[in-house]
Amino acid sequence: MRPRRRVRCRAAAVLGAVVGVALLTGCGNGGGLRSAGPTPTAVGPARLWPELPPASAAPYDYGEGETARIPGIEVPDGDVHRLDPVAVVRAGLAARPNRSSGTADLPADTVKKINACRTEPASCPVLRPYYRDLTGDGRDDLVLGIRLADHQLSVRVYMPEAGGLTRILSTSDAVISVELAGRDLIMRVPSAITGYEYRTAWSWDARQRAMLPTQDEIQRIPPSRAPRPQLTSARPTAAPTGPTGPTATPSAGISAERR
Repeated sequence: MRPRRRVRCRAAAVLGAVVGVALLTGCGNGGGLRSAGPTPTAVGPARLWPELPPASAAPYDYGEGETARIPGIEVPDGDVHRLDPVAVVRAGLAARPNRSSGTADLPADTVKKINACRTEPASCPVLRPYYRDLTGDGRDDLVLGIRLADHQLSVRVYMPEAGGLTRILSTSDAVISVELAGRDLIMRVPSAITGYEYRTAWSWDARQRAMLPTQDEIQRIPPSRAPRPQLTSARPTAAPTGPTGPTATPSAGISAERR
């Protein structure tokens, strides 16, 4: 019995020695911690000209936070797919916004064309509608575009609420494109700097109960997507050709697929 124990002990001792050498060899060859150099000291923001009084008003207003109940439009089941886009726009002309920014107003010439959409559909400025749940309440909202003069586009979003319809976004600009990404509505607008564009993401704000511009940035664009310089924009920028598409009819609509 004892000889066997001795053999096992010796084998264990040899095995332990081999493992120990292997560990020492592994530690010596590499894999250890190395210095990446000195870490830069974190520097907090420095406020410049602290003696200046804070601004009390926005430099310009392009419709953020403005909402309006649309009179005469009923949505008892909350299904905006059944609504006539032209009727919604016409009813919105009489809406009283919670605060007037001027962006919800339409030029007289555009209003005239809207009123003639039934008799002159080819010149109707109301584009086909799109549908997407932008508020996160499980129901689709209505997204409309209205062509204005000088290739401007008025973009409006309507939310079914309490059996009726509430406009939660109204803004106008000369746009390169309008996109739906998740629950954001993204507008790309040309910049005065060649090769750049503005990109504004409008998102639902539950506290304000309106679509707000949560991201507003300038981005570099490929030369192939550079805007045409001869057009004008609501901002002091060179504008591209605005989007075109078939005019709206009560049955024309697209449910935007999520990406």
